Amino acid sequence: MAEPPDKRMSAREAIERLVQDGDELIIGNYTVGTCTELVYEVVRQRKKNLTLYSQSGILDVEVLVAAGCVDRLVTTYVLRSGGKTGGSAVERALQAGTLEIEDYTNFNYNARLVAGLHGFSFMPVFEGVMATDLFKKRAFLGANKYRVIRCPYTGKDVLTVPAANPEVCLVHVQRADRFGNAQYWGSLGSVAAAALCSRRIVVSCEEIVDHEVIRSSPHLTIIPAYRVAAVVEVPWGAHPTEVLGYYNLDRFMYGLFTAAAATGDGLKAWMEEWVFGCADRRAYLDYYSRIYGSDLLDHLKAQHYYSAPADYGSAFTSVWDENGRERSLGLTLEELERLLRDKELLYE
Repeated sequence: MAEPPDKRMSAREAIERLVQDGDELIIGNYTVGTCTELVYEVVRQRKKNLTLYSQSGILDVEVLVAAGCVDRLVTTYVLRSGGKTGGSAVERALQAGTLEIEDYTNFNYNARLVAGLHGFSFMPVFEGVMATDLFKKRAFLGANKYRVIRCPYTGKDVLTVPAANPEVCLVHVQRADRFGNAQYWGSLGSVAAAALCSRRIVVSCEEIVDHEVIRSSPHLTIIPAYRVAAVVEVPWGAHPTEVLGYYNLDRFMYGLFTAAAATGDGLKAWMEEWVFGCADRRAYLDYYSRIYGSDLLDHLKAQHYYSAPADYGSAFTSVWDENGRERSLGLTLEELERLLRDKELLYE
């Protein structure tokens, strides 16, 4: 059997190849460990007219909106620190009329992703939301934000949301192999659904490991290689957010961002320094260490706390033995096919 293709790329190459102006783009990470370096690369390449999906818009969404990359936003939560009078690129864009937003509950947003990953065109959701402005107020999705249909079994009205199938998902995980098998552990949220409902998936990871490491812990693989378009090894690729098993949230850096984001000019200056001013994550880390010292980063590194290993051993890994014979009957594939053909049990 031929080896799967090697999908390793730089962040610059992956974003250049796989994210196009006008795409529907989803941030796969939910609240923690966001795909910061991939987002920064989208900003550096000045992608435009994106429709952005994000269940928990924090620094990532603010930066994309501030850079003018996003025209439309589908979300359940955005940082918007300080509310309508506080510092937020999203709030400023909404007030300026340069951004449209569709707001869902967490459940309804996830229902759209789950419908998309299963290949359904819609998903039923709880009708209680019909009493709220989430149902009544609509932007660019209009009538397609929610639809009410008649249940063919009960005859009752059923509230539905449409499937989401964004062109591209950006997601950060702990580790992957060179083929793209991506492993993630910790607070999962909608990470797997966001990736698997998308047409193209760009994975960044803290480290690329041997395929045998992936095979030894299959329960951690949330995205299989055949669904992945690119895998990017980028240590500290989620900083200043946290990655379980690698590093904690950098509250100091997050504070710098929040203070800068209080005004449009402040956020622009911050992005010139930390996004446009750093060609890639290596340059970003070098700059951080030069300005603030490496001790701050070292202090954030996770202490080891390993889970107990599980035994995935079996007597054999295939029904075919080392001589190419089926273990129960002792026949080769050719002999088995001939036997079935003779008994008129093989349909070709």
